[in-house]
Amino acid sequence: MYRQQILDHYKNPRNYGELEDPDIEHVGENPMCGDTIKMFVELADDDDTIERVSFIGDGCAISQASASMLSGELRGESLSAVQEMDRDDIIDMLGVDLSPMRIKCAVLAEKVAQDGVAIHKGEDVEVTKTE
Repeated sequence: MYRQQILDHYKNPRNYGELEDPDIEHVGENPMCGDTIKMFVELADDDDTIERVSFIGDGCAISQASASMLSGELRGESLSAVQEMDRDDIIDMLGVDLSPMRIKCAVLAEKVAQDGVAIHKGEDVEVTKTE
């Protein structure tokens, strides 16, 4: 069932496309396999609650499905909640066992979102890569 969910999100990604004039925009890549994800976040008037999320990207089924699923999960969350997420949250969301190489694909969207939030908050961030 979960594998079907991943394939569905890969073939029919939710929230795919660019937001016009986002508050947060960040791109990252997994150089090991070539996955790329760019996320766009629109914040509520409190500048802390995520109102809308979208993404564009290219890559394997795991990375793109993860971005699609995460884009739906982030709506209504605070920026600090995004920063507190860890790889287990993403693996649980996907619901499948992943090899170490595939985990890097799965967490790319999370890293892109977290680094985008950190940049928005004025924190120093290195280029988003999952190596």
